[in-house]
Amino acid sequence: MIKAEILVPLLNANEPEARLVGVHVKDGQSVEQGSLLFTLETTKAAAEVESADSGYVRLLAREGDVLSVGDRLALITETSDEALDAEAKTASAWKLESEDAGLRITKPARALAEQLGLDFAQLPSDRLVTEALVRQIAGSSTAPILPDIHFAKDHILIYGAGGHAKAVVEMVQAIGAFQIAGIVDDKVTAGTKVLGVPILGPREVIPQLVERGLKLAANGVGGIIDINIRVKLFELLETMGLGLPPLVHPRATVEQSASIGEGVQVFANAYVGSSAVVQPRCMINTNAVISHDCEIGSYTHVAPGALLAGHVHVGERSLVGMGVTTAIGINIGNGARIGNGAVIYAHVPDKAIIPAGKIWGGKD
Repeated sequence: MIKAEILVPLLNANEPEARLVGVHVKDGQSVEQGSLLFTLETTKAAAEVESADSGYVRLLAREGDVLSVGDRLALITETSDEALDAEAKTASAWKLESEDAGLRITKPARALAEQLGLDFAQLPSDRLVTEALVRQIAGSSTAPILPDIHFAKDHILIYGAGGHAKAVVEMVQAIGAFQIAGIVDDKVTAGTKVLGVPILGPREVIPQLVERGLKLAANGVGGIIDINIRVKLFELLETMGLGLPPLVHPRATVEQSASIGEGVQVFANAYVGSSAVVQPRCMINTNAVISHDCEIGSYTHVAPGALLAGHVHVGERSLVGMGVTTAIGINIGNGARIGNGAVIYAHVPDKAIIPAGKIWGGKD
């Protein structure tokens, strides 16, 4: 009998992930309620996780794992040799106690449901909610029929209506090479405006726009909390047949020998140095410096004010936080998250989480 689940708690409202830096028990060990089980760390906080009940601990995660809020760390069982089925053994099923104690939803499905603005209370609790099920539920709504408008080859669609989208709108306007066709957003009512640009409707209207000649789009979702949201939106736009031109603010500096990939966004006062390579779909934010011979992997976000010295290599889907500085020649792995103001003197492994303000000299 399973007496309790031990889940990853929310340590920081702006970060859905934490690294498991300490496992203080062995699989099958007897524990009392309140016993110390795990230590977790994000870029801004650390916490100890205690047992919610007495019994035997069955470990579902390992030291070094990067986990999401709601993931299972362990189960507390009545006996040390409790038989567990395959579903019970997984650490990745997401339980949303704040919405419904019976709801089980995968991380990708949760992200998609949030994008679409679905009411979690209306999701079924008698099965595991997957992306396919979320799409099925969302697909029951019909897209609005747009007026008979047609687009020229320089029209560009902005996906998203939040803060990052506003920055993209004004950057596109400053560049002057495109006309903004409108904004698509799954949560904002069609007909409203963001900085004077009309909301055309949710993602379901995109096929209509493509049929009427639309060929270009820009991702206006920052995805700083969950990079996978931004990745999936890029994939959606590509699936719809839309091109993703690089956008470089006229007040940014990109040296002639630098290479900027498809869908990259370089914001005002950023600098991309000689022979630097910025792979597709990256975001180089305001006042960030990418020095000579750096390479930034696909989908990575270099946040405002970050300073990367020469020959720094950053992997795919990583976050280099605000005000981060690095030594020359540093490698930062795939999926790493570097907290604001950290100083990096040594290589950073894949999926590592470096706390804000930390001076990183290698493995602690």
